[in-house]
Amino acid sequence: MLAYIIRRLLLMIPTLLGIMVLNFVVIQFAPGGPIEQILAQLQGTAVSATARFSGEGTEVQSSAPKTGAGSEVNSKYRGARGLDPKFIKQLEVQFGFDKPAYVRLLDMIRSYVVFDFGKSFFKDRSVIDLVLEKMPVSISIGLWTTLIGYLVSIPLGIAKATREGSRFDAWTTTAITAGSAIPGFLFAILLIVVFAGGRYLDWFPLRGLTSPNWHELSWPARILDYLWHMTLPIVAMVTGSFASLTLLTKNSFLDQMRMLYVSTARAKGLNEQQVLYGHVFRNAMLIVISGFPGAVISIFFGSALLIETIFSLDGLGLLGYEAAINRDYPIMFATLYFFSLLGLIVNLVGDLTYTLVDPRIDFERRDV
Repeated sequence: MLAYIIRRLLLMIPTLLGIMVLNFVVIQFAPGGPIEQILAQLQGTAVSATARFSGEGTEVQSSAPKTGAGSEVNSKYRGARGLDPKFIKQLEVQFGFDKPAYVRLLDMIRSYVVFDFGKSFFKDRSVIDLVLEKMPVSISIGLWTTLIGYLVSIPLGIAKATREGSRFDAWTTTAITAGSAIPGFLFAILLIVVFAGGRYLDWFPLRGLTSPNWHELSWPARILDYLWHMTLPIVAMVTGSFASLTLLTKNSFLDQMRMLYVSTARAKGLNEQQVLYGHVFRNAMLIVISGFPGAVISIFFGSALLIETIFSLDGLGLLGYEAAINRDYPIMFATLYFFSLLGLIVNLVGDLTYTLVDPRIDFERRDV
C-alpha cells in the first residue's frame, strides 16, 4: 500500500503541471486582462459588480498623462485611447506583462513549487495570506455539509432499502425529493426571511462566521457562537444534497441484496443484521465512496459560492469568483492550484477508503 501511495503522490506532479499549463494558455486568449480592468476604471467604463479596487487595490496613478482629447494611442489594449504610452508600459512592468508568456509561466511554476503565490494585483496583500484568511469559512461549510450529508444519507438509504415499498420509503422519498427541488440559494433566502429577522423570527445571525466579540468569549461560548452562525448556511447547503446520496445508497444496497451470495449467507443461518452489515455493506458502499471526491470538491468550492454571498461569508469560493471577474491572476491561479491539489488528495483518500470498507481490495496488484 505504501508503494501505491508514493506512486499516486508522484503522479500528482505532472497532473498539477498539466492543469496549470493548460489554464495558463487559455488565459492568454481571454479578453479583458488586469491592465484592461485598470484602464476601464480610469476611463469610467468598468461594469464589474464585484470590483473592489478603491481602498484596497494596487496603487495606480489615476491622473495618468494624456496625449490630448480624442487622440489615439498605438496600443494593444482596448480602452487605452487618450492615455500616455509610457503609462501603459509602466502598468505592463508593474504586472509583469513586459515578459514573454513562457517566461511568466516558468516563473509561476518555480514559485508554486515552494508555495510562493505572489501578491494580489488589486488587494495589495500576499495571496497566501488571503487564502489562509478565507479558508476557515470554506472548510467550515465543506466539512459540515459533507459530514452531515453522509451521516444522514447513508443510514437513511440503508433504512429505505430494507423497507422498500413501505410508507416510510414513500414519505422519505417525497421529502428528500422536495428538498432537492428547491435551489439552495432560494432555501437560504427563505431561512433568512423566517429565522434571521427577515420578517418573522430573529433567532439566528445574518452575516459572518462569528460575532464581533468572539475573541472576548470563553471557549464554550465561542463554540456555541460559531455553531449559531453556521446553522442556517449549513441547513441551506445540506437540504438539497440528501436526495442523490440517499437514493444512490438505497439502490446500491438493493442491488447487492438481490445477489446470490446474500441468499447463500441467509441459508447458512445468518440473521439480517449479519447479512446486511457483514456482507452487503462493504460491497454496496464502494459505489457510494466512488462519488466522495467529486462531492467534496463540489460542496467546498462550487455550491458554497451563493451561500457565502447570501450569508456574507467571505470564503474561498467568493474570493475565486471575484478574482476571475476582476482578472486578478495571482489569486486565480493560486486558488486553481489549491483546488486541484485538494482534489487529487481527496481522490487518493477515496481510494484508500476502499480498502477500509473492503480489505479484499489490493491496489498493490494494480497499475496506478
